[in-house]
Amino acid sequence: MVSFFKQKRQGKQETKKEEEKRSKTTDYIESSLSANMEIVKQRTGNSPDIIIRTLKISKNPEMKTTIVYVQGLIDNPSVTDFLIESMMKNPHLSEKILPQEALEVISEDVVSLGGVANVNDWEKLFLALLSGDSIIFVDGIGTALVASTKGGERRSIQEPSTHLTVRGSREGFTESIETNISMLRRIINTPDLWIESMKIGTVTKTDVSIMYINGIVKKGIVTEVKKRLKRINIDSILESGYIEQLIEDQVMTPFPTMNHTERPDMVAGNLLEGRVAIFVNGTPFVLVAPALFVQFFQSVEDYYNRFDIASATRFLRIIVFIISIVGPALYVAATTFHQEMIPTKLLVIVAAQRETVPLPAVIEALLMEITFEILREASLRMPKAVGGTMSIVGALVIGQAAVQAGIVSPAMVIIVSITAIASFATPSYSIAISARLVRFAFIICAGVLGLYGMILAFIILIVHLCSLRSFGVPYMSPLAPLNPQGLGDTFFRRPMWAFKERPKLISSKGNLKREGDNQRPLPPESRGMKTSDEGSGDGNES
Repeated sequence: MVSFFKQKRQGKQETKKEEEKRSKTTDYIESSLSANMEIVKQRTGNSPDIIIRTLKISKNPEMKTTIVYVQGLIDNPSVTDFLIESMMKNPHLSEKILPQEALEVISEDVVSLGGVANVNDWEKLFLALLSGDSIIFVDGIGTALVASTKGGERRSIQEPSTHLTVRGSREGFTESIETNISMLRRIINTPDLWIESMKIGTVTKTDVSIMYINGIVKKGIVTEVKKRLKRINIDSILESGYIEQLIEDQVMTPFPTMNHTERPDMVAGNLLEGRVAIFVNGTPFVLVAPALFVQFFQSVEDYYNRFDIASATRFLRIIVFIISIVGPALYVAATTFHQEMIPTKLLVIVAAQRETVPLPAVIEALLMEITFEILREASLRMPKAVGGTMSIVGALVIGQAAVQAGIVSPAMVIIVSITAIASFATPSYSIAISARLVRFAFIICAGVLGLYGMILAFIILIVHLCSLRSFGVPYMSPLAPLNPQGLGDTFFRRPMWAFKERPKLISSKGNLKREGDNQRPLPPESRGMKTSDEGSGDGNES
């Protein structure tokens, strides 16, 4: 009986050793070409898009070479012209050479592609293969050669669909991380523009890169960004929103603590202020951190126009944002608790309209807001050809029918319509969604306590905003804590010649100066220039 258990234990140990041995042998590339091809077919499920091309490149009949690549992920001219044709017609391979010399000859004398490297690990090899590289195997060598042949069909550079501007660049990011990084390189031509790359996602292994300007960004912010990215342990990253939700400071808030954009000039402006950009392969939206509350009311076009026009536009956006939050709530509070605030003639009209409405004002407001949100969500999911028409017709028909049926008053329809238009005037879509959520809380508070409820909700909102952080930077800065130096680019914009320093909370203290002295435009007389034709030296003086 004892011998039986000993044999059973020994059998388990032997099988365990065999499994460990098998796992160790499959971690590294075999010297046998046929064995390597079997591993490739087994790991990829013998997929039809995995192309295996065997070549005879030497007079030695025993030496065979195989090229493996994924159809659709490679650049076809690079593989056919600079890889296969070069290996078949190169004179260095026509002679009899040893297998040990083949990879060195192919790497140094044959392949005219960049990014050529030796790989002997299957994990790195499959990662390169499924990224668009081509793999070269030589029979008798336990090492493979990786050649950079990334390519395939990609969307061309187009005008961005968000953050639209009248004046400015018409280029927008694409789904290719290499293209997006190169667009920033064309704008910021300095070797201090540093990029660090990593792969996140145990299954997708998505390329993620962080970009910053060395000497301008604070090192603590870069360290914190890399620390949070390295903590991510997830199977897939399909969009930059995955990254945003996994590295943000505060999750229990409706307000975004990271900014995202598909405009290269907007990312370049943030990098020059000391922020960090996070690129994710497969999405045109680039994350920018840290983000401030006032930043979501700024448009890249503000810096292309005169400061007075930009300041007036920014102030209008702030008023619009406040209206989108408190508009329906103020109407509910005034008509329910504070009728004395309404002028007498207007109060008579409103009272006459509400005489036939069976619902309280707060229920009426919530009903109309929910209806409009349904129409807006439906218009987003519908095809573009009918989405806009459906939302406009739906709003007109439903609003008119609701008024005629006596369910809502005409004044409520006007208030909700103005609020909806105001929510669309915000430059950032993410902050507009936050306003839509906060609006419901203000309506409920106004319906319960009137203006006192609104004031209480407003105080809670301010305290909540002041408690937020974005990578350690106060969310409400430079307003709270107060920083007079940064107030010139908040709700108003100072002239371009007055931007002498970068934001102190974000930029490195050693490189705050962004422009020289005496940049204010001066008239010609002040610069010693002659404004008349006198002394022009044209030789025609009599």
